[in-house]
Amino acid sequence: MKLFGRTLEGPQKTAVQAVGVVLVMGSLAWASVPFYDWFCRVTGFGGVTNVAETGSDVILDQTITVRFDASLERDMPWTFTPVEREMTVRIGETALAFYEAHNPTDVPVAGQASYNVAPYEAGVFFDKIECFCFTEQVLQPGETVQMPVSFFVDPSIVDDREGKYIHTITLGYTFYQIDLPEEELQAALTTASPDAIETN
Repeated sequence: MKLFGRTLEGPQKTAVQAVGVVLVMGSLAWASVPFYDWFCRVTGFGGVTNVAETGSDVILDQTITVRFDASLERDMPWTFTPVEREMTVRIGETALAFYEAHNPTDVPVAGQASYNVAPYEAGVFFDKIECFCFTEQVLQPGETVQMPVSFFVDPSIVDDREGKYIHTITLGYTFYQIDLPEEELQAALTTASPDAIETN
């Protein structure tokens, strides 16, 4: 084996090959994160939902039940619950649900919500128009807010080979704490979020 005009033998050859393998594997690992995110958003794999600018033009007489779930990462100090545990909506109809968050601490806390739907096959048919999960949320000490999510279930679900057997979809959110730069934190505290309704 030659490298830069030199012939490598024995341990040198093995070392160079090992470094090459590490570099290739590292590159694949780095590229896999954005590729996996793209794949999930296109296919709905893993329960990732769609984002729509407007509601559906078609509303069916058939209904579907949407359940709401909420959880927190271990170090997140908020309380976080759905206002309604479930609702029944017509397929294609735009619906509005709320989640309530409370910061019981004496300091501002910033959070970001990750989300998915179950069963995973429903992700490609679940369209969110507006959602608190699209942006970071900052709650002041003792603040309680209700945060909306506007969504619809795509009518094409009734024609899908697997989707037509789905009668209940669970929308779940997990809030985790994030660190915002001081200037962003102050800006968030002085500007009321349009996605949040204070209940204090």
